[in-house]
Amino acid sequence: MTAESIAGHSNRWPVPPQDGYTVDDLFTLPDLPPHTELLDGSLVFVSPQRRFHAKMIDLLMNGLRATVPADLKAEREMAVVLDSRNVPEPDISVVRSDAVTGPEQTRFHAADLLLAVEVVSPDSEARDRDAKPRKYAAAGIPNFWLVDVAGTDNHPVVRVYELDPVSRTYALTGIHHNRLKTDVPFPIDIDIMRETLDAL
Repeated sequence: MTAESIAGHSNRWPVPPQDGYTVDDLFTLPDLPPHTELLDGSLVFVSPQRRFHAKMIDLLMNGLRATVPADLKAEREMAVVLDSRNVPEPDISVVRSDAVTGPEQTRFHAADLLLAVEVVSPDSEARDRDAKPRKYAAAGIPNFWLVDVAGTDNHPVVRVYELDPVSRTYALTGIHHNRLKTDVPFPIDIDIMRETLDAL
């Protein structure tokens, strides 16, 4: 597919094809901004992160990497191909080790993931809370975490979901405020107190 510029604009924004973009377009269109996602055939550009977003990813990555079994890997901000028109980029993914092919890898597939994690951002709140979890569940990703802030002190809260394989929807299995402790997809115990986050 050839990207055309919109007439009269100084920026060379690609004109979407009639049926929307596909996985192949996402990985071949030149000069897309970093962390561009594909949702329902539309390109989604990421706004600058809040400090909470970046530090929360660090905190969870540190905790996951400390306990992840040898047959799994915790990966940060990697594209995940769900289908031909949906390639989101979870903030964190736990993938099977045999799906990791090397430093030049640009994507995983839904079947590679055991867990997808989204840290809610103001500009992507609807996608993080609704569109992405529905798509992850439909693609069969067994576990999903939604990370946000709560209370007057804006402390971290992690909502843990497991996939119901019959309905292909997520069921809430826990809400964690100070310590994230779960046995799924492997034993995890992470201090998520506000003080711990602030110390990073």
